[in-house]
Amino acid sequence: MTIRESDTMEFKKSLSLIEPALKSICGFLNQHGGVITFGRTNTGTIVGVDPTDHSLRKLSQQISSRIKPDIAPDIRVIEEQGKHLIIVMVPEGTSKPYFLDGIAYTRTGTENRVMPPDELKRIILSDHTLPWDDRPCQGATIDDIDAPSVRTFLERAQNKRRFDIDPSIPIETALEKLDVLSGGLPTHAAVLFFGKDPQRFFIQSEVRCARFKGEEVSSTYLNMNVLHGRINQLIEDTNQFIEQTIQKAAWIVPGKMQREEHWEYPPDALREAVINAVCHRDYNASGNVQVRIFDSRAQVWNPGKLPEGITIDLLKVEHASHPRNKTIARLLFLIGYIEQWGSGTISMITACERDGLPDPQFRETGNDFVVTFARSTVNTLLEHPEILNERQHKAIKYLQTHPTITRQEYSRVFECNEKTARRDLADLEMQKVIIMTKSGATKLFQLNAVFSTYVDISGHGSH
Repeated sequence: MTIRESDTMEFKKSLSLIEPALKSICGFLNQHGGVITFGRTNTGTIVGVDPTDHSLRKLSQQISSRIKPDIAPDIRVIEEQGKHLIIVMVPEGTSKPYFLDGIAYTRTGTENRVMPPDELKRIILSDHTLPWDDRPCQGATIDDIDAPSVRTFLERAQNKRRFDIDPSIPIETALEKLDVLSGGLPTHAAVLFFGKDPQRFFIQSEVRCARFKGEEVSSTYLNMNVLHGRINQLIEDTNQFIEQTIQKAAWIVPGKMQREEHWEYPPDALREAVINAVCHRDYNASGNVQVRIFDSRAQVWNPGKLPEGITIDLLKVEHASHPRNKTIARLLFLIGYIEQWGSGTISMITACERDGLPDPQFRETGNDFVVTFARSTVNTLLEHPEILNERQHKAIKYLQTHPTITRQEYSRVFECNEKTARRDLADLEMQKVIIMTKSGATKLFQLNAVFSTYVDISGHGSH
């Protein structure tokens, strides 16, 4: 099995590369931990090192003396392919942030970068102060709270969660019961949910939405909007921008009165991504939540990396929730924007599978978390049927009336050799047009349900 460098694994050819290795150790401590192996090239090839007592002692001393707070390095010597390797096991740090010679490093992919000031500030503050959403909002008073929005919130919470607070009680009492007052002042969460002008206090809470022409942010944008307002307004206005911007394909199915419709991206998945971003973003960061829609993908950008204890892999399975902003999450739950903590990413994956799209891609880039949705093949094929060849278009029509097809059947029905059949079917599977299953050793291909009423408007298969 080939092993590669990653955000938790790094290779060094020799002990002479201790300087970059120390940066990696610091980055691992400030992220999710990792392993450094001396004696492998950056491609994973074993070249071995000489693990003398002197070299091991020097490595341990360098780690202990130059990385602060102090750590006890776990250094091991193993043998593979007849050669010695030195392994440094680095757990996730428990006293973040960690510094190498006074500089804090963070791990991004296979790179070690100087930790940006916003991230350093967030880590330092997280251990010594109230959570951001529970802090009193400096300069804000009860007069900055919009009373009707509080009553509307309570009415909706009663309806959604049977929340037992009378909406007609005095506003200050309501805020106390919602636990969004601190020393008589509205908290950050109170201003975001109920403020008359939340962006006067938190300009970073704006949401920026744009539809770009092409595939890059540097491209001309076709539509752009900067959204203001309370959290629920931001969610609804962002959702409205999405539904007005993304395209809906429509076609008439012979013999049916109603037309079929299909969004190029699942609106409910994008909405879930926006709610997650607004809820879980790092409000200490100066950036905005952003919705970026390109020709072939849509993205939701969220300032701030994943909360402690959550990894990219965990997002794809059932997992416990670790909300960065617990009060914001609780308030969104009360009014029905969040149904179950920790289920948002699963809902996005389920919506994409339902609509025949690849699973959304989750990744951290710099100090942002990004969700990327690929455009639906249904919409792409209706606009560009030439993507598929004539045999493949006929295969879609064939599978609308046949439950499955094998490679051998494909070769016979569409009069091509098995190599061509294999290539055609692999392409259709990659495009999410068909799904491969197995019956014993036989591979069976069935049509993705979203193509069951797809009408070939390209002219292929019509003769």
